[in-house]
Amino acid sequence: MAEKVQKVGVKRESGYLYFIDKQGDVSRALMARGGKKGGKPSKVTKVGVKKETGYLYFIDKQGDISRSIMSRGGKKKAKKSTKKAIKKTVKKAVKKVIKKAAKKGKKK
Repeated sequence: MAEKVQKVGVKRESGYLYFIDKQGDVSRALMARGGKKGGKPSKVTKVGVKKETGYLYFIDKQGDISRSIMSRGGKKKAKKSTKKAIKKTVKKAVKKVIKKAAKKGKKK
């Protein structure tokens, strides 16, 4: 769900990438196309939006600055204690297999 931060009304030209720079202003850069390199960014409008962490800032379809909460997906890491428990279980299983193999070798 996006919320509007500030009305700017930027008119876009094709072939440019529009974004919010580090200063909170609207900038644009020429997009790289077919072997041609992209251009250096230039300021379109000075706005000075203060960015909060945890939000993704972008230029919406109306040319205004909007933001939405960043989704931090991905696979969750196992806790260290869980990792240690798994390692112990694997070690025990490996030892059992080795003992069984050693017993079979002695019987022959």
